[in-house]
Amino acid sequence: MIVVLHPSCTPEQQEAVVRRIREAGLGAHLSQGVMRTVVGVIGDDRTKEQLRTMLEAMDGVERVVKVLQPYKLVSREFQPQTTAVQVGPVRIGGPEVVVIAGPCSVESREQILQAARAVKAAGAVMLRGGAFKPRTSPYSFQGLEEEGLRLLAEARAEVGLPVVTEAMDARQLELVLRYADMVQIGARNMQNYTLLREVGRARCPVLLKRGPAATLEETLLAAEYVLAEGNPSVVLCERGLRSFDNHTRFLLDVGAVPVLQRLSHLPVLVDPSQAAGKRQWVPPLARAAVAAGADGLLVEVHPDPERALSDGPQQLRPQEFADLVRQLRAIAEAVGRTLAALPVGTP
Repeated sequence: MIVVLHPSCTPEQQEAVVRRIREAGLGAHLSQGVMRTVVGVIGDDRTKEQLRTMLEAMDGVERVVKVLQPYKLVSREFQPQTTAVQVGPVRIGGPEVVVIAGPCSVESREQILQAARAVKAAGAVMLRGGAFKPRTSPYSFQGLEEEGLRLLAEARAEVGLPVVTEAMDARQLELVLRYADMVQIGARNMQNYTLLREVGRARCPVLLKRGPAATLEETLLAAEYVLAEGNPSVVLCERGLRSFDNHTRFLLDVGAVPVLQRLSHLPVLVDPSQAAGKRQWVPPLARAAVAAGADGLLVEVHPDPERALSDGPQQLRPQEFADLVRQLRAIAEAVGRTLAALPVGTP
């Protein structure tokens, strides 16, 4: 349920509305737009129905609207304007398309520094890299863990790119937040509700990947867990679905980009590398994502992918990534957008 306040609503009337909602044992989440302020009412639907008539009669209330979707805070009904998530100097959501790049896994100091320098020179504005690396086989390389986090922080200090990396569970979250600017919730953890609640309470920027078999509604409900804990800084990421075909690693759902943007106010990124599984398919999928309106890309780039310890076949070489960024710049301009750039003076 959403309470739309009248433009002339006073602070005292707004406070009275919020107080009445909380007295009923429900949560009240304010969203202040340019023209309207709305209050999202979160909690038991039966209790909300009993409250609706009382709220409609209060001073300062223009109308009370029932939200039809099971997700509330992430919906366009609750917040019509698109959310912009700030990660250091980088703003995700808006006219600029954000390119995030780096290796699948942090493997060594030399490797991550080479990758960071290369992706920055090509036009990336954020650095990605896995310190904790979940793998299908327990015998595969699992990441450098805290040492990998330290190396990501060292790369950030040198090149000035904010860092996004994955936390595997709630126990790792505090450690990851010591080093990273944005926490990634991987596809396998999209419905790890304990972890979702913890990143919600941490109030950190969150990159939430869609699970390989998740519907869009399930994806938005996962984001709802984070917002319900008071953290509005969530970015959704489409990275492909499990399919019966094996020509690509996953089936990239490009249509999810405009659909999610219609249903939700959260920014939407695309990870073409995970979907492709092979580097030759990454550029066309990336181009398609920007043409479809994605707010950014998450691209895997490795200085020597033939020697990569994880997912080498899908990682671009630095020159291939630089060529792709030039193509993306033209596509973004063709659809009325630009590629994001770091502020002048960034090291």
